[in-house]
Amino acid sequence: GTLLGSLLMVYAFLTNAEGVKKATLWLWLLMALIAIPVFLTGEPAEESVEGLAGVAESAIEAHEDAAQMAIWTMEALGLVSLIALFFGVKQQATAKTMTGIAFGLSLITFVLMARTGYLGGQIRHTELGAGIAVEAPVEKNGAETGGEKDDDD
Repeated sequence: GTLLGSLLMVYAFLTNAEGVKKATLWLWLLMALIAIPVFLTGEPAEESVEGLAGVAESAIEAHEDAAQMAIWTMEALGLVSLIALFFGVKQQATAKTMTGIAFGLSLITFVLMARTGYLGGQIRHTELGAGIAVEAPVEKNGAETGGEKDDDD
């Protein structure tokens, strides 16, 4: 959502579309509100996967730390968006500055949310980690496949 909002805001800046700017600010505010219950479900989710085989505590902790940073940045984006919307009615210069700040925060928030999602995926999807060993396919008789076939085959 932050990426979509950022792209919309770039369009709004390029075309000077005030309606799109306001809609994007509302989108970011809504996303900040939705992010709160999403973040709060993290602790119960942690409890449910902690005991599962193949789940590394270090992966959970890395995801949790990333989520902390991402949620605070998302909430800051929502607050700045609200301020920009409020001042859009009364003071255009302040609204313009706050909209620019919100855009910058949206880019930072996108990176932090993407990183959080990536780290969350590593909790159960260990194949996303570095150093993955790839095994060659094996035929029924135990010989490796993928090479040239002998004339006998």
